[in-house]
Amino acid sequence: MESSPSTTANNNNVWLFYPNLIGYGRIVLAILAMYYMSSSPVCAMLCYALSAGLDAFDGWAARTYNQSSRFGAMLDQLTDRCALLALVMALCKFFPDHLFLLQLSAVIDIASHWLHLHATDLSGASSHKQSSNWLLNLYYTNRMFLGFMCGGNEAFYILLYIRAFWAGPLIFGAFHFMSIFPLIAFPIAFVKSAISVVHLYTAAEMVVAHDVKLRENAQKAK
Repeated sequence: MESSPSTTANNNNVWLFYPNLIGYGRIVLAILAMYYMSSSPVCAMLCYALSAGLDAFDGWAARTYNQSSRFGAMLDQLTDRCALLALVMALCKFFPDHLFLLQLSAVIDIASHWLHLHATDLSGASSHKQSSNWLLNLYYTNRMFLGFMCGGNEAFYILLYIRAFWAGPLIFGAFHFMSIFPLIAFPIAFVKSAISVVHLYTAAEMVVAHDVKLRENAQKAK
């Protein structure tokens, strides 16, 4: 007999929450993608795409079965960030001339999401998908915009990875046909990085505000 949302909501075994089980599967797929990245691009991208695609289903499971958890949110964030970081590391090998820009994109992505999640915990917010900043509020509350930005960002790095293995025919000069597709997705990835910078700044503001509040409370207690 299938479990109903009301039944699963009373289950406090967070380790076995449906969205977290999906998260474990995403981790296995991400690790397989990492293993194949340097030698088997088809297997690597298949595993990577499946891992990224399941990201939508863990959120659906959390809402449907009332199984949202901080552990699940952190697991989701870590899987997203580490999988993309692994892909960017592979791209650094394939495109050494663009090493600095690829490193910078990875650093911005990791730093902004880590500080944002930490700031959310310090503020006592119920979800990391909340912000008083209008841009971040749009990013987190408009699922179409969020999906477009995240999907476009992933597409840029995936297409760049594919370009490393299949350049396609020369169009003019040293420009190959497969270079067209990551160029199309690049503006989305650039805007996503800009949003991450906003993430980083607003999260830093929240942490500083928390520090100030603690100091003021300590001074009043003296």
